Amino acid sequence: MNDSKSLHSKIAKTVRNIPRSGIRDFFEIVSTREDVISLGIGEPDFSTPWHIRDAAVRALDRGATSYTSNLGMLSLRRGIAQYVEKKTGIGYRPADEVLLTVGVSEGLDLAIRALVEPGDEVIYHEPSYVSYNPLIQFAHGVPVAIQTRKENGFRLTRAELEQYATPKSKVLLLNYPNNPTGAILSKKDVEEIAAFAIERDLIVLTDEIYDELTYDRAHFSIISVPGMKERTIYLHGFSKAWAMTGWRMGFTCAPPELTDAMMKIHQYTMLCAPILSQEASIEALKNAETDIAYMKGEYKKRRNFIHASFEEMGIPCIRPEGAFYAFADVSKFGMTSKEFALKLLDEQNVACVPGTAFGPCGEGFIRCSYATSLEEIKEAMVRIARFIAKL
Repeated sequence: MNDSKSLHSKIAKTVRNIPRSGIRDFFEIVSTREDVISLGIGEPDFSTPWHIRDAAVRALDRGATSYTSNLGMLSLRRGIAQYVEKKTGIGYRPADEVLLTVGVSEGLDLAIRALVEPGDEVIYHEPSYVSYNPLIQFAHGVPVAIQTRKENGFRLTRAELEQYATPKSKVLLLNYPNNPTGAILSKKDVEEIAAFAIERDLIVLTDEIYDELTYDRAHFSIISVPGMKERTIYLHGFSKAWAMTGWRMGFTCAPPELTDAMMKIHQYTMLCAPILSQEASIEALKNAETDIAYMKGEYKKRRNFIHASFEEMGIPCIRPEGAFYAFADVSKFGMTSKEFALKLLDEQNVACVPGTAFGPCGEGFIRCSYATSLEEIKEAMVRIARFIAKL
């Protein structure tokens, strides 16, 4: 059994049939190029604030190198409960309703595996983060994608949910502020979706990793709607707003029964989140408000510039209200989004992500991250304008 064909046949069918991440595949190509301006990966260009790094160094100096509780350090769970209550008005018990995870990605995986059995339908909205559909399939659930539209600001509506829900629907997965579109929902939108979830007895997973990064109006969480805390898993993490991607630190807040179910999987697969990342996150919650405000202000400047630049070029682009992505419509140029992105990379050394990486309804769009310096964004916009002038 030495040949690759034989080995391939031994791989689980579910895994064989799921494609690799469209983002990562594209950036394998980028990694071979020089002088590329990358508007691709959703990673802050800021280093983690020094006082957060210093907290981890001091913890290491005093010998903090052990396992922690499966749930995570109680002191951090207390800080998270206080943070979430301050933002949403909803209180969680640190002892049994907060779980620390290895990034929000692990939290999503735990939540889906804790809830989904073969044949259960999970409703989510596209364009969406690349891992949602695969995670549902890994749990042998049925992904049900609602294709949101540019004309509606990529908002999910109750009317669309009514069309897609069936008796097999069990879970509704939300992501607002949204990656890749930058869309957010109004309070009215959220309340209507919450009413639908209650009527259909759905469990809601809400990925709010970008909730600190909204620019023109405040984010409103679905857990703030009466009756929703009891049926929602709230997912969050430190990667984006705190510029802590490499620390891999996330958390979930949920009723005790759901937290315990996720913890069972977590303790057998991951055991616990890294102690140094937990120590750093304690400091992040205590003393990083000024850092977050500064980075958010810089992202807003970049958002304004990149949006205005696309509009000046005649490339339609909804004004991103959250996260740090612009989702630009390049459909009029007569090529697929992947062809556009590859041609732009070949001719101008600018990297962006084809919209199809985020689902079929992303065709005709490119995602451009503005989590890079304004100087690089300005040069990228010059190059894109030069590129489309030739088309």
